Amino acid sequence: MAAAMHPWLVEFIQRIDDHRLPTAHAAGGVLSDADLFDLFESQLDSRLLDLQSRLMQAAGQSFYTIGSAGHEGNAAVAKALRVTDPAFLHYRSGAFFIQRAKQAPGSTPLYDMMLSFAASADEPIAGGRHKVLGSLHLNVPPQTSTIASHVPKAMGTAFAIGLSKRLNHKGTWPHDAIAMCSFGDASANHSTALGAINSASWAAYQQIPMPLLLVCEDNGLGISTHTPKGWIQQQLSQRPSLKYFFADGSNLAETYLVAREAADYVRQKRKPAVLHLRTVRLFGHAGADAEVAYRSKQEIALDSERDPLLDSCAALISRGLLDHQQLIAYVHQQQQRIARIAKQASQQPKLETAEQVMASIVPPKRKSNLPAPVSGEQRTNLFKWDKHNAGKPQHLAKLINLALHDLMAQHQNIVMCGEDIAKKGGVYHVTQHLMEAFGPNRVLNTVLDEQSILGLAIGMAQQGFIAMPEIQFLAYVHNAEDQIRGEAATLSFFSNGQYTNPMVIRIAGLAYQRGFGGHFHNDNSFAVFRDIPGVILLCPSNGRDGALLMRQAVDLAAREQRVVIMLEPIALYMTRDLHQEGDGGWLHEYPSPQEPTPILGEPAIHGDGNDLAIISYGNGYYLSRQAEAKLAEQGHKVRVLDIRCLVPLHVDKIIDALGGCKKVLIVDECRRRGSLSEELFTALHETNPGMFTVSRLNAEDSFIPLGKAAYSVLPSTEQIIAQAQQLLEAN
Repeated sequence: MAAAMHPWLVEFIQRIDDHRLPTAHAAGGVLSDADLFDLFESQLDSRLLDLQSRLMQAAGQSFYTIGSAGHEGNAAVAKALRVTDPAFLHYRSGAFFIQRAKQAPGSTPLYDMMLSFAASADEPIAGGRHKVLGSLHLNVPPQTSTIASHVPKAMGTAFAIGLSKRLNHKGTWPHDAIAMCSFGDASANHSTALGAINSASWAAYQQIPMPLLLVCEDNGLGISTHTPKGWIQQQLSQRPSLKYFFADGSNLAETYLVAREAADYVRQKRKPAVLHLRTVRLFGHAGADAEVAYRSKQEIALDSERDPLLDSCAALISRGLLDHQQLIAYVHQQQQRIARIAKQASQQPKLETAEQVMASIVPPKRKSNLPAPVSGEQRTNLFKWDKHNAGKPQHLAKLINLALHDLMAQHQNIVMCGEDIAKKGGVYHVTQHLMEAFGPNRVLNTVLDEQSILGLAIGMAQQGFIAMPEIQFLAYVHNAEDQIRGEAATLSFFSNGQYTNPMVIRIAGLAYQRGFGGHFHNDNSFAVFRDIPGVILLCPSNGRDGALLMRQAVDLAAREQRVVIMLEPIALYMTRDLHQEGDGGWLHEYPSPQEPTPILGEPAIHGDGNDLAIISYGNGYYLSRQAEAKLAEQGHKVRVLDIRCLVPLHVDKIIDALGGCKKVLIVDECRRRGSLSEELFTALHETNPGMFTVSRLNAEDSFIPLGKAAYSVLPSTEQIIAQAQQLLEAN
């Protein structure tokens, strides 16, 4: 029994039968007969998959019908590239994916894509978690981007490929590879894309290798918004150090010829290029999009005449490879084949439990023998610049800096990047002397664009580096948070742990800076990180923990391929004293590289009193230590916990550290609404209902003002003492 056909396919076959095809483009000998048929097969299969997906959705078997119809000329782009070239694909790249799979014998792209449409747990890249185009062996990292958020990491990957050659690093992709990234004309206007394109041009302008091929598939529409005629050419053809190419995506021979020229240029020159590919969008933006609501019937009809499949059919017939009836028979054959594949795919198992869904949030641990810390003469030479301070207690910034020296010497694949981190050593000199020790290829100054910094880090991480980007201030991450939330953190989830982003993101943040500030430099909210599955957030309050947690962060990235955020309290970077000026109470000796790192999630404990426990972190822990001393003078036995690992909270370890304390004061320097204290307060009550009497002290729900006024909205030592006394005196 023949499978049901989509109405478009019925009309398409009728057009072939009626000989209503356009005049074939002159091929000029660019494509052989075999190549032409090969590309047409990929185009047709992609279109039939899109149509089948819509039929499956009507039957409740498919869940996402945004397709590639009209963009199938990108099959010729795939043919112009190598399978070892990482490809970061626009969601309308079905034909590209099918064509690339032909370079890897044994691939089953039609079945794999149909499993994706059906959200089957057997789908080989995302395991049914989303409809994505991705494959480990085809070098297509999966993404679900619709707004070009994948362009920064493609730029980062291109840079990392060049960096691998300079550092003699064997990465995921070979030294002669190029990174390819496709996106739509509407997405070309997004700040994410513009920042990444600018960064690629900025690097190439300085003769830094940037083998990146950008493919803008221009169908003239962003859902319902028209792209002004000529805008994409004007925008992309006049950028410094970015070579511009154009091709008509309905013409396979032209697209292949120009794509090959563009790819050869990028591969040989190691410079970026953009291929502006004119396409057409058929069937609307997605299945639920009714084009007639915002486009005239005449416009829609004109676009249907630009269908690339019509041109490819005309080319096949003009060459005599198939006559009209043979072509119809072949279309029928492929349609029936894909219908059979769909039937089989729709019957495959689905994800059914939360445990199955969440299994890939955290990547599987890799078997890895990490290098030993450097020692002996090598280490002596490493710290020769600072030998006058050897053995002396130091503040947080200095001890983090020493730890970074040790770690970069130990792990030759650590690469740091950020604004002003190289010769200047960062705004707070935390990275000083690192460039002198490890060179400009491992300590990189970047453009002032956090999206590009994080995209660069993701690209380097996928190339086998341990990326260590620095965000200069916590407030600056908010314009780029999707690079963490939507790209870095989701990669393992959407690839079943096959692709990972091992990185340590260093961010200077929190409040209490003296003589400086305003909300951009005294940002006391990290709520953005608290709901990102899989991310780890560490926060040291003192130099000893700063060194140990930095080592722990790198270990988590290296062994477990984790995305780790190191939130470093700016106000404590240079703090030396605890109780009074000159006491040196907040200076610590540098812990030996052989010293074990803390158990993840285990808080540090000061004191063993059972009258009251104060739980805090960062600046709050520093202030709580001051308060504890005053409370001890009053005869109260108090212990103070420094959480250190803020995301995820290890509530069991925190409760164990409370010992016999039943009264708990949470001191949280972040705002009362949306702060960690909410989660901790709730967890203590949910875990042990009625056991604890809990109070919390927070900053006001306010931005941080400039100058001394800042301290009017932040917790103080005096407030901690007063609220602790209320708890202690309560029955």
